[in-house]
This record gives sequence, structure tokens and C-alpha cells, in this order.
Amino acid sequence: MMNSQLQKLNHAPSFSLLPKSSIHTNYLIRHGSPSLINTLPSHPVRQNHNNKKNSSSCVVIRASSGELGSSASVTTTATENKPVSVKAVVTVQVTAGELLSSIVVGPLDGFTDLLGKSLLLELVSAELDPKTGLEKDRIKGYGHKASRKDDEVIYESNFTIPARFGAVGAIEVENEYHNEIFIKTIDLQGFPNGSVNVPCNSWVQPKFDNPQKRIFFTNKSYIPSETPSGLKRLRELELENLRGNGEGERKTSDRIYDYDTYNDLGDPDSNEELARPVLGSKEHPYPRRCRTGRPRTKKDPLSETRSSSVYVPRNEEFSEIKELTFAGKTLKSVLHAFLPSLETALLNPELGFPYFKAIDSLFNEGVTLPKPKTGGFFQTIIPRLVKTITDGGDDLLLFETPEIINRDKFSWFRDEEFSRQTLAGLNPYSIELVTEWPLKSKLDPEIYGPPESLITTELVEKEIKGCMTVDEALKRKKMFILDYHDLYMPYVNKVREIEGTTLYGSRTLLFLTEDGTLRPVAIELTRPPVGDKPQWKQVFTPTWDATGCWLWRLAKAHVCAHDAGYHQLVIHWLRTHCATEPYIIAANRQLSAMHPIYRLLHPHFRYTMEINALARESLINAGGVIESSFSPAKYSIELSSAAYDQLWRFDMEALPADLIRRGMAVEDPTAEHGLKLTIEDYPFANDGLILWDAIKEWVGDYVNHYYPDPTLVESDTELQGWWTEVRTKGHADKKDEPWWPVLKTPENLIHILTTIIWVTAGHHAAVNFGQYMYAGYFPNKPTIARTNMPTEDPSEEFFNNFLKKPEMALLMCFPSQIQATKVMAVLDVLSNHSPDEEYLGEKLESSWAENPVINAAFERFNGNLKRLEGIIDERNTNLKLKNRVGAGVVPYELLKPFSTPGVTGMGVPNSISI
Repeated sequence: MMNSQLQKLNHAPSFSLLPKSSIHTNYLIRHGSPSLINTLPSHPVRQNHNNKKNSSSCVVIRASSGELGSSASVTTTATENKPVSVKAVVTVQVTAGELLSSIVVGPLDGFTDLLGKSLLLELVSAELDPKTGLEKDRIKGYGHKASRKDDEVIYESNFTIPARFGAVGAIEVENEYHNEIFIKTIDLQGFPNGSVNVPCNSWVQPKFDNPQKRIFFTNKSYIPSETPSGLKRLRELELENLRGNGEGERKTSDRIYDYDTYNDLGDPDSNEELARPVLGSKEHPYPRRCRTGRPRTKKDPLSETRSSSVYVPRNEEFSEIKELTFAGKTLKSVLHAFLPSLETALLNPELGFPYFKAIDSLFNEGVTLPKPKTGGFFQTIIPRLVKTITDGGDDLLLFETPEIINRDKFSWFRDEEFSRQTLAGLNPYSIELVTEWPLKSKLDPEIYGPPESLITTELVEKEIKGCMTVDEALKRKKMFILDYHDLYMPYVNKVREIEGTTLYGSRTLLFLTEDGTLRPVAIELTRPPVGDKPQWKQVFTPTWDATGCWLWRLAKAHVCAHDAGYHQLVIHWLRTHCATEPYIIAANRQLSAMHPIYRLLHPHFRYTMEINALARESLINAGGVIESSFSPAKYSIELSSAAYDQLWRFDMEALPADLIRRGMAVEDPTAEHGLKLTIEDYPFANDGLILWDAIKEWVGDYVNHYYPDPTLVESDTELQGWWTEVRTKGHADKKDEPWWPVLKTPENLIHILTTIIWVTAGHHAAVNFGQYMYAGYFPNKPTIARTNMPTEDPSEEFFNNFLKKPEMALLMCFPSQIQATKVMAVLDVLSNHSPDEEYLGEKLESSWAENPVINAAFERFNGNLKRLEGIIDERNTNLKLKNRVGAGVVPYELLKPFSTPGVTGMGVPNSISI
């Protein structure tokens, strides 16, 4: 079959995509043949070129020419003996911003349209001139506005492609308007074997602002060594344009990707209290972020000045859609407008909740907000939360009841739910197997006091009621720990100097029961020596007496605050958002848009740089939401730097490696996924490993298709440049670590790419989209503990007040009203799926659709994800799985691949888009 197809192609020189010498078996297998494409069954999942992504209004321009990689065939070109007439169709999105700016420059652009010279298109041959060895002359034409249909404006331009021009490999575009435009696609129609699609999805600046023509390559993917001769120079030029020269301040219209340290979190010029250390140095190691080039501050030459908006390359910004709300834009509105209004409504920032009924009132009575000047604004951006009381009156902030409280109002109070959430809650990444006994700190005892834990063998055996000895429990892998001791201890005394917060180092010991559930055994809280006071530490256990019960509840509140901080700062921000930005920057600087690995990774980088910039602007900055509402306060992001230094390793970001490192699994070739879980009913790991395997299979099929010869990986200059830059620039403070994976074989590449895609998709979904569900009722996951334990150096009055009204002691420990409501509002938005969300394995990219091998592999991937949905649904009805099913228990669905818009507690998007 394949041989007959090859013979037909080799005897059809009039329509060869490349010179006849380059059409051979390996090429056809890897890039697809017309016959195979034409016989391919239609794909059942949504395809990118039919998607309304990024569109509010669209302009489509029709021009004419030929190109590499038609959606119908790989052999679209002019004949050798006669020219071919083709038409180019360019789809350009019109955004709300463009419509507004057209009021100012409309007459100028109207004149441009009248002349029929809106866009200059230049068709580029994929082949060099065989006589001169130079690039062939471009075929030029102007697109003119033809019609408008719904949200698309159609431009048309006809081209005549001369004989022997060869395949069109790229199109250069010049924008003749005075506004930037967003080009979605360019379709070249009229070739004998079908149209050619050129995916763009990019902003193009006016030639008056940027005289460089934009380069767009066709759908065909090429590793560098296989680049058609006529495209080699353009391939290198486009990468040079994206790298920039590392100088000057970036403009909003720039597309330049470069690195810088996190030197823009502080604002020392505004207030010395807002000065923060630079993260990304020997003292404070950290991943790199995108360079903006803003001037340095006057008071700290190492820090960068802040601005009202933070530069990201133009194509990384959120889409502007006229009538659609994006979660990213909603978050920006909440941070910039809603939270200040909330602070106005709640005047006393220290005021706590006077009783638990006042917490419940957030969900049934609400908080009255002053009406914004733009009436109805809050209802528009966060309709879930803000209701209008009366026409023209104030707004009402009314929170939706989180699912965990909707199902069981008192679940947060129970020890078994506290334990269960370590396996199936918001942070399933912290629990570890206890492998060393007795527990002991690795910190310097001269500074932090005695390292030995007060959780002793005798205490543990008493708490587990003598069912086994500690030695037996260790051998049988029955003891687990949440260890926030050594990471937090260096910050305890510094944090305690800040009014309104406190901190301990903590250890929480849990015991695995015979029915596979966990039971908390003990909590140890420690304060290092300070001044003339020695180290203080105390162990709290579940007890039956009233005082002991309330002390236990207070100790749990402190641990929950520690876990909330670690989850947000390390598990969520550092390990997904922050660590991923270097992968994105390096990919755009080193991998051509036509590189198959760039096209594989690109969907997983959508909106991440913009959401990270927004985080630096208002969430993790000095005085931002994190610092004002989490226990570590001004040391929050510095603490994440310490975690990066001590704990982050790329080779441990893969799910199987992470589970093994924490003792939650061991390698077992005979077991499913090659791992045996230490706790069999571990919902995050149970579902996550199926998702990991599905991603790995898809990546394996993709990589093996483009790298059939293992030596191609090591000889791929762009690929090697990308991985080198990830290590030496993006994660420069760890560039000399021995644990970085080598990149020499397809197997190496598959593992690296699977890890990155897991982090951007599975890991992020597991720790992000359950935030409102689990932390929306803040007593379940308080972000801050504001008071010390009543037993730590108590005054007689303080301890007597605790004895008289212990409930008040717990409420005083919880976040203040303003802290709680600010965090709840932000978590609601962060947990929300946008209407334009792109889910893992849902959309077939146009460059994949043309290739029968990749198309079939993606179908398998999509099918595996749908099967995972069914498996999760089935597991959530199995009453034997007590860590995910039970009376009042929220089913574990965070790794179900697909979701509807809204706060659903499920869905795995491609990228870290919120």
C-alpha cells in the first residue's frame, strides 16, 4: 500500500511539495501522505481551527498562493509547467480594544481599506533557487476587505504562483493599518490537492510602529536538520527576533522573551517597609521570570520599579473578548477594584468573627458593599459573589456555600476529615511516610534548640492503643507525617515580630488504620529560642477532657494554616506557576514555531506568563493578598525561595518520582503503573497515575514519530539549546546540580516532556481547582493563625479567658474578617473555569490533524482521558474506598479531565491559565 503511494507521488512531479529527491519513505511516514490523509476518519474531538478561541470579532483576509502542508495534502504547489491561481483568506480577530481605538484612527484606516491595501502578504517558497542558491523572489499581494460575517471580517487577495515556485513554506505579513491586529489563520485556496493552512494566532503590529514583517510558517513541523532550504534563514531570523538583545525597557507591543530575577516584588521607593530581597541569587535561589527592563528603584539599585501593568510578550496576554468573561481578567478586576471596595466596607482590619454564626452569615446574609462609580460593575465581573440589593442601591457580597460545607457542615471539625484531606484534599503533596525514628530536626541546635522531637515511642504506642509497637508500625509502613518543622523554624521569630500573626514549626503524625484510613496521633508545635527564652515545644493529642479537646482543635488550626501556606507558596505557586515560566521563555527563544516539540508544548503554556505577571503585580508582591492574609506575612515568598533551595528538583517533579521520594510508593514492575502505593486508597495518586500514563503514552507516540532515529535527539540543535537554557538560565541557581536529566535519547525527551505537561496540567489542576471547595469555608483551611497557643507562656488573664470561652480563642486564632473575605473572593475566582478553557486532550491542533500518525495518537489520548472520567465516576461510587466516598464526603474529581465552566471541582486544563 505504502509503496504504491510512493510510486504515485514519485511520478507526480508537477505537484511535489519538495524536490523529488526529498520525497522518500521516511518523509512520508513522518509528515503524512495525501492518500493516508484522505482516508483518515474524521476526528471526533474539537479542532483548533474551528475553535472560537480568542475571538470577539474577527477579520478574515483572502489572499492567494501555495504552501507546505495543506489540510488535504502535502503536495500543494505550482506545477512545473504552468502557473497556479490561488486565493489567500486571512482571519483577523477584532477585539474590544481595537474597536475603541478605531474611533481615533478610523479615518486613516478607512482610507487604507478604500485603497485595498490593508495587509501586505508575501509568499515564501520552501525551496532555494537551484540556479543561484538564493531565496526565490517573494510573491506579493495586498489583502482587501471583502465582507463581514458574524465576528469575522473577510479580506481577499488573489495571487498567481509562477511555474517552478515550489511549495509555499511561509508567509510574511505587514500590517498597513495604524492599529495592531490579531491574525488567527491564513488559508491559501485553489491548489489542485486542497488548501494550505497557516496557523498564526498572533498580534501583528502596524508597520509604523514596527517595520519588521511578521513571519508565519505553514502547518508542517520540521526538526532543524530537515528544514526546507528556503526556510532556514527565516527560521533563525524569527528566533533572533524573539530573543531580543537584552537591552531597554519592554513595550507592551513587544514579543521579546528574556530572563530576569524576581526583583520587582518590593516597592522600597514607596515605603521602606515594602522593601523585599531579590529572589534569584546565591542567597535566595529562585527560578527566573520574564525580563521587563523597567528602571531600578532609587533606594535599592538591585530592585526594579513597579508599574501599573507588567510586561509580558504580546502573544502571552489574555484574550480580549467583548461579551465573554475570562477568569484571568476577572481576577485582575477583583484584585484592582473589588478588594479595595471590600476593605472600605470592613473598616477594622484586625476585627475577627465574634461567633461562628457570623461566619455562616457570609453565605446566607452577605456583606454590604458601597456601590462602585460604574454601577453594576461588580455584578458583571463576579456574578457568583455580588448581587444587587435594589436598583441604584448598594451591592451585596454573598458567597456560595462551598461543597464541603454543603454536604457536611461540621466536616471541618472532625479528625477523620482532617486526615482524609491529606490524601484527597487541596494539598495531597505533603504527606510522607515516616522512615526514620525517633523524629529529629536537622537544624543547628545552637540556634534552634534541641533537635529531638517530643513525639516519643511511649506517646505513640499509647495513642494507637497498643495495637502494635512503633517498630512494627515502621516496618509495616503505618506511620505518616506532615512535616513543616525545619522549613518554617528559621522564620518563626521573624514572623512573630509582625503584629497580627504568629508561627511555629510543626510536625503532625498520622497512623494508617486497618481500614485504610488515616488517624491523627499527635501534633508538635515548636518555637525556637528567642532572647532569654529557651526553645518552647509541646505535643498535643486527641483527648477526651474539655481542655485537651480545645487545645487539640487550636493545634489543628495552626497546622492547617501551615499547610495552607505551604500549599499556596510551594506546592501551587513555586512548583507549577513559577517553575514553568522558564520552560516557556526558553521554548520561545530556542524552538522555532515549526519545531514539532514547540507545537506539542505550546498549548500547555497558554496564559501562564500573564497570570504570573498578575501574581507579581497584586498577589505575591509586598503588601499583596498573600502577605496580608497568610501566616508568614512579609516572608511568604522568601519562604518559597527556601523551599526551592532545599526541596525543588526537576527529576522529582514527575508524579511517580514524587510519590517514591515521599515514601508513598515503591517501584514494582508487576504492579499497575510500575508502582505499588503505600496507601492503596490514595485518591490523588490513584487517579493521577492513570493521567500520568495517558500523557506519557501520547508524548511517546509523538516523540517517536518525529525522532525515529535516536541520534536525532542529540543532534537537534534547537532542542538541545532549549534544554540547556532551561537549566542554565531559567533555573540558573541550580544549573550545576547533578540530578538534571540528560537529553540524548527519545526516552530522555519523553520523560522531560511528560514531566512538564504533568506539572502544567495534572499537578496544577489537582492543587488549584479545589481551592474554593476546600478553603472557601476558611475554618477548614485557615490561611493564617493570629494568636499563640494558650499554653505558650500564657498570662493568667489570657489562659483564664481561654478556659471561660475556648470558642472565642479559636475565632481569635482564625483570620480576621477582612483577611477571610479577601481570600475567599480570590479563591472563588481561582477555582473558576473560564468559558474558553482548553482541556487536556480535547482539542486537536491543526498541525496534528494533517498527520495521520499524530492524529491517531491524539485520538487514543482523547479516548484514554474519557476512560479516566469513567473510572473516576466508578471509584466515587465504591463505598470500600473510604478516602473518597462516604456520608457527607466530597467525591474526589479534581483529576477528571473535562469540565463545564464555573467552580466545578473538576477539569484538567492544558495550561496554568489561572
